[in-house]
Amino acid sequence: MPWNDNANPGPWGSPPDGDGERKPGGAGRGPGGPRRPGGPDIPPGLDQAMNRLRGLFGGRGDGVPPGAIAVFAAAAFGLWAISGVYIVQPNEEGVVLTFGKATRQAKPGLNYHLPAPIEHVEKVAVTDLQRVDVGGSNAEDKPEESLMLTGDENIVDLDFSVVWRVADAQAFIFTVREPDVAVKAVAESAMREVVGKMPLQAILTSGRGKVQIQAAELMQKTLDRWGAGVTVVEVQIRSANPPTEVVDAFRQVANAGQDAESKVNEANTYKNRVVNEAKGDAAKLTQSAEAYREQAVREALGETARFNQIYGEYKRAPGVTRQRLYIETMQQVLSKSNKVVVDGKGTSAPIILPPDVFRPRTPTARSTVQDDGGTQSGDQATTGAPK
Repeated sequence: MPWNDNANPGPWGSPPDGDGERKPGGAGRGPGGPRRPGGPDIPPGLDQAMNRLRGLFGGRGDGVPPGAIAVFAAAAFGLWAISGVYIVQPNEEGVVLTFGKATRQAKPGLNYHLPAPIEHVEKVAVTDLQRVDVGGSNAEDKPEESLMLTGDENIVDLDFSVVWRVADAQAFIFTVREPDVAVKAVAESAMREVVGKMPLQAILTSGRGKVQIQAAELMQKTLDRWGAGVTVVEVQIRSANPPTEVVDAFRQVANAGQDAESKVNEANTYKNRVVNEAKGDAAKLTQSAEAYREQAVREALGETARFNQIYGEYKRAPGVTRQRLYIETMQQVLSKSNKVVVDGKGTSAPIILPPDVFRPRTPTARSTVQDDGGTQSGDQATTGAPK
C-alpha cells in the first residue's frame, strides 16, 4: 500500500477533512481529528501545514512532488560529498584507504578523500613517543616479567622501559593490532636473550649500558622482520637487583669487590708515587755525578794551566817564584789561626806584642803577613826564613 494512499484509512482511521471530521470507516471520532491508540490527539493544524508545504513544491496534496525529492537528494549528496574533508594534525600522518586498501598517505593539514564507503582515512601519531614498562612499575611489581636468568646461571630482578615511536604509518596500521602488547612482548623476549648471555655482576655494575644497547638493537631487528613500522628510540633499565632472598649476600659481595678495587687503586697510587720518586732521585744523582765530573775535569784543566804558567815563571826567575809560592802557601795555611808572622832578621831583644793580638779572630779578621820572617803564637814565637 503506498504511503500516500488516503483511500485506505489504515489502523488509525481516515485522515480528517478540512473541518476536522473523519471519513466513514474510521476507528473513532474525536473533537481534534484522528486519534492513535493510546496516544494524544493530532492537532488539526498539522495537516494544513503539510498541505501548504506540498503546495509550495507544486503538489496538489496527493503525494510528494518531484521537485522536493530533487532538493532533498541534492542536499543529501552535498552532505555526503563534504564528509570527505578531514584535517591531519602536525604530529600525525594519514593513510587513505580505498575500499580497504591503502592507496596514498596524507600530510598534516586540510585534506580530502572520497566519502565513505569508497574511501576513509586512518590517522597515526608518528612523532609522539610511546612508553612501555616491563617488569611492573613503582606501584606494582610483576615478577613473572622481571625475573630473568643470567649467563652464569644466576637470577636477576630487572625492570626496564622501552621508548618507541611509529616510523611507517601504513605498516603500523596493517601489521600491528595491539602495538603496546606487541612491543612489550618483543622487548621482554629481547631482554631475556641479552641477559642470558651476560654474567650477573656485569649486569648489576658496569654492564648496564651494554645490555640496553644490545636489547634495543635486537628489538629493532625483530620488529623490522615483522614489518611493524616501529622504531625503538631507547631502552632504559630502571633497576637491576638480585632476588629479594639474596639481596643482603649480594650487597656484601659487591661491597667486598669495591673494597678490593679501592685497595688495588691505593696500591697502584703508592707504586706510581714510589717509582716516580725513585726515577727522580736517580735522575738527580745522575745529573749530580755528571756535574761533578764536569767540575773535576775543568778544575784539573785549570790547575794544569796554572801549573804550566807558574813553571814558566819559575824557569825565568826561580828565587822570586819560590818566595811568592812560600808566602801564598803560608797565607793559605795560617789564614784561620792566631798566628803573627814577624821578620826575624837582626832581632836582638824579645818582641812584645799587645794581648789582643791573640784573641779569637772574627770571621772578618785576617792574619798579618810580611815579606820575610817567622811566626809567633801565644807564648811561642817562630822565626826563620825559607831556605
